[in-house]
Amino acid sequence: MFVQTEITPNPNSLKFLPGKRVSLIGPIEITEISKTSNELIRNILSIQGVKGIFLSDNFISVNKHDQFEWEELKHIIVSFINDYYANGNENVISDREVKIELDTSTLEGQIIKILETKIRPAVARDGGDIKFKEFKDGIVKVELRGACSGCPSAALTLKQGVQNLLCHYIPEVKEVEAI
Repeated sequence: MFVQTEITPNPNSLKFLPGKRVSLIGPIEITEISKTSNELIRNILSIQGVKGIFLSDNFISVNKHDQFEWEELKHIIVSFINDYYANGNENVISDREVKIELDTSTLEGQIIKILETKIRPAVARDGGDIKFKEFKDGIVKVELRGACSGCPSAALTLKQGVQNLLCHYIPEVKEVEAI
């Protein structure tokens, strides 16, 4: 198996593409080793310098601390991923969740639909994710995860990309903030 890597706009995040399914339940971010029993996730989080892991349907995005270089971490992570899939594992996360139908008759439902269909796929290409948190008084609050978390260009993307798009489709939206 050949695990490919891709750089992301965040210099402290690297995207690993194993060429196999990663998460069957959608995007998930894990930053604490105690929050998972998954062997691969625990192994990667145990590497000194690794800050967190973001799993999507076909990639694993790993965030590192500033003082570490990818040359120190990359080969170890690739080795763990190769071993995991070589041991017969077909995916990393397989617990299925029940999909909830989205009510697009509400403003929140419309916002979530735009985030899910127009913004999330673009953000995922860079190894990250965006998750709706709240809409109140014209302000949409979102959580940036994966490569987007701590990315130097996230503020610009949030204002020029996400905010402009949401304001265009939903006039009630006045601003977007990351929490």
